Parts: sequence; C-alpha cells; structure tokens
Amino acid sequence: MTDLILTTAIAFFVTIDPIGLGPMFAGLTAGMDPAYRRRTAIKGVLIGAGLLFGFAFVGDILLRALGIGVGAFRIAGGILLLLVAIDMVFARESGLRTATEDEKQEARHRADISVFPLAIPLIAGPGAMTSTVLLMGRANGDLLSEVIVLGVLAAVLLGTLLTLLFAGEVSRLLGVTGINVINRVLGILLTALACQFVIDGVIESGMLGR
Repeated sequence: MTDLILTTAIAFFVTIDPIGLGPMFAGLTAGMDPAYRRRTAIKGVLIGAGLLFGFAFVGDILLRALGIGVGAFRIAGGILLLLVAIDMVFARESGLRTATEDEKQEARHRADISVFPLAIPLIAGPGAMTSTVLLMGRANGDLLSEVIVLGVLAAVLLGTLLTLLFAGEVSRLLGVTGINVINRVLGILLTALACQFVIDGVIESGMLGR
C-alpha cells in the first residue's frame, strides 16, 4: 500500500502542480481584492475537484463506451504523462500542465478566472485527468486501493487550495529557481512512472506475446 500511496501522490502532485500553480495564480489575480481572490481560489479548486472525482468514477465507463481498451489507454496516458515530465525537466510550458500564453492573456481580461483557466486546464488538466483514470484503473476494483487513490487526490487538492490562498508567500519563499528545481526533481520521477504505465499497457494489451 505504501508504494500505491507514493505513486499516487507523485502523479497527482506533479500533474496538478500546486507549487507551480501558486505564482501563476498570483499573477492572474494581481490587483484583485483579497476576499475576491480567496473566493476565486476556493471556487476553482472545487470545480477542478468535481471534474477529477467525476473522471475517477465514470472514466472507465466512458472508455468502455468508446470501445477503448485499458491497455491502449495506459499506453496513451503514459505517453501523455511522459510529455508532461519532459516539460517539467526542461522547465518549459507547452499547455499540457499550464495555460498557454494566449489563454493567460484572455484570462487577464476575465472578471472570473475560477472556471477558466484555474479549474480547467490548470487544476483539472489533461495530465491530471489521465492520471486519475489510470490510477483508478490500476486499483483493479479493490475498494481499499480506490479509497487510497481518492484520498490522496483530495489531499493534493487541499494542498493546492492552501497554496493558492498563500500564493504570494509561496512565490517569495521559493522563487523561480526553487520552483524549477522542485519541478525538475518531480519530473524525473514522473518520467519513470509514465514509462511504467506504458509497460503496463503493453502487457495488458498482450502485445509482448504476439
């Protein structure tokens, strides 16, 4: 169970990225009233949580409805997470983990950024959604394992909310260099996890036996 907790924590922490999200949120909400900023943070995290928990419960049903095998999704999800990990190691933005520059510009002119880009794609982005479905599928219907995955997801989302509420302090404490160092280390770990998902997918699909 320890390895499941550790794997799940790394996957969610990296794909949701509360540490990197803090400075971005501070920039997007610069000049906002503190009370309004807090409401925006809470609303954004709640919407993002709803989407991720929704994917946790209906993701497998959606895959079956589309005729997508678990093996194929694990391979595709592993490749997607590998791209996220590469972005983290090289400290660059591509729209997989963060909003694109055009999205950021659009958000600066919005009165309410809680839905876009905060909830989607910053919190519940492609990487986080993929991780949720993959990890719930990896639990293989075991109730305790599923509870652990959902519990870790809830803990990371709570940490994300706290980071947003204290975004200015976190940014000043870590600085750009500190945030990039943390992201690079986590990116290396995510690379290994992404490769494992691909290997699991290949085994699941029976490609090795052909």
